[in-house]
Amino acid sequence: MNASSHLGPHDHVFLGAAHDRNQRRTMIVVAITAATMVAEIVAGYAYGSMALLADGFHMSTHAGALLIAALAYRYARRHAHDPAFTFGTGKIGDLAGFASAVILGVIALLIAADSLWRLAHPVAIDFKPAIVVAILGLAVNLISAALLHDGPHHGHDHGHHDHDHDQHDHDHHAPHEHDHHAHHDHRHGRDHNLRAAYLHVLADALTSVLAIAALVAGLWLGLVWLDPAIGLLGAMMIASWSIQLMRDSGRILVDAVPDRALQNALRARIEATGARITDLHLWRVGPGHNAAVISLAAAAPQTPDQYRSALAGLRGLSHVTVEVHRAEAT
Repeated sequence: MNASSHLGPHDHVFLGAAHDRNQRRTMIVVAITAATMVAEIVAGYAYGSMALLADGFHMSTHAGALLIAALAYRYARRHAHDPAFTFGTGKIGDLAGFASAVILGVIALLIAADSLWRLAHPVAIDFKPAIVVAILGLAVNLISAALLHDGPHHGHDHGHHDHDHDQHDHDHHAPHEHDHHAHHDHRHGRDHNLRAAYLHVLADALTSVLAIAALVAGLWLGLVWLDPAIGLLGAMMIASWSIQLMRDSGRILVDAVPDRALQNALRARIEATGARITDLHLWRVGPGHNAAVISLAAAAPQTPDQYRSALAGLRGLSHVTVEVHRAEAT
């Protein structure tokens, strides 16, 4: 049994706090990357420079991945109120982030394959034009990385709409101020779509830095083998970033528990009322937004509102469903 109050309209908009700002920044970086890509390819054909052509086509893969990120932001915002999405479009960015991580992994494999081939079959390198191209690429990527860099932040949603119906009580956009007694994993608010875009430009910047170092060493010391060797090192680092991003975004896509500390704090708050939790589900529905479904039993059941009030102060709970049962006498 549980108390029943009103059934009111509500939404399921669980987008990140900086969703629109991140969309604008990503679009700017897409434009910068695409313009540089076109300029390098045109110049490469015009001047017969393979270095320019190679860098231009390499940049096109990153431009494509960045475009995926930008379109994901746009799609999530456009369909934010679409009832076809049961829990909103907050996880569209995680899907895009996972796709970008796969692309990043493929890029790492291609760089590694090319580097291994060049180690086995050394090719003549026109060092000076190649250094100029690498420096140009590094400058563009540093500007892009600065635009996409996002320091630690925690999304907050200050509105809330409560409603109960029959055997369940739902709380959408519940207050989630920081609980200073529970040390939650602050990564729950991370925007994996923005992180994916950032890693793409960071990967490009890394390859430019490593290329400059290798090319300078080749020019002054004649160490031609250093260029493909450093390429292998870069590929391994990029692959590591790809795997980590796939792991983090993939966990969200399969509804893994996003924050063990929050789960434990939620359980402790409810059980402190004398109730016993019989079923608990916690998952992320968007950057900074978590949903919870709680089934509990108590000898003297309280109203869902009272149990919900016990959760006040737990940051990140944006959608809470409470199901109350009377405990059977023993």
